[in-house]
Amino acid sequence: MAARPVELGSRFLEAAVEDGVLRVRLARPEKRNATTQEMYRGLKRAAILADGDAEVEVLCLTGTGEWFGAGGDMSGTPEDAAGLAHELDPTDHFPFRHFELCSKVIVAAVNGLCHAGGLDLVLYSDVSIASDRASFRAPELLRGAPDPWLSARLTAQVGLARAKYLLFTGARIEAREAEAMGLVGKVVPHAEFERHVAWALEQIKRTGPRARALLKADVNRRLPQPDVALFRQAIQSPELREGLRAFLEGRAPRWPRG
Repeated sequence: MAARPVELGSRFLEAAVEDGVLRVRLARPEKRNATTQEMYRGLKRAAILADGDAEVEVLCLTGTGEWFGAGGDMSGTPEDAAGLAHELDPTDHFPFRHFELCSKVIVAAVNGLCHAGGLDLVLYSDVSIASDRASFRAPELLRGAPDPWLSARLTAQVGLARAKYLLFTGARIEAREAEAMGLVGKVVPHAEFERHVAWALEQIKRTGPRARALLKADVNRRLPQPDVALFRQAIQSPELREGLRAFLEGRAPRWPRG
């Protein structure tokens, strides 16, 4: 069966349904796959579409070239300013809750660098497979941004001590260390990456669709809910504005005191 293209509302997302898999690729390599708000909203749509499409059994997310995803686009430049203006809640673009609510299994195929919001995408997916060239980092606090989606899932994934180490130092870790601490499910040599992802997708499709949907819901039911209000409070804070400005200007932040 030929691939069926899917439009997700961002020119930086390539998507199609083929052989029961909705494949979505972040395709903005010139910006290290930094995620625009439209891209986040498109990934949210992908989860909703997969959930309601009987042809889709698995949603598979991957990146392009050396990058899976470097996190949110700090420039704030929208692809569709008019469309975003209709969103009353600026946090509602994010797909993380919808990844967990989707009844279909979501696979994160981490082909390369995976930082910040890219790491969130992995943590809210069901199965994660990484190339041994991948690297992982949670640098949000270096920008003055408290990420409640990250804090809600990282501790459950790697344990309290490791989560705090990653969050408060912003340390970059390589794929094998990420696998050892439980941050990703499986790491494979880069030359075998595409083949192993294809094998995993086939294995998932062999399982009972209703049973795996029930099991996913049961597992996710036990997870803590992110405190999204925390992010809303920080959006307009002087600290976050300075963190973003410093990042864009390539300098150390001068944190406001008091």
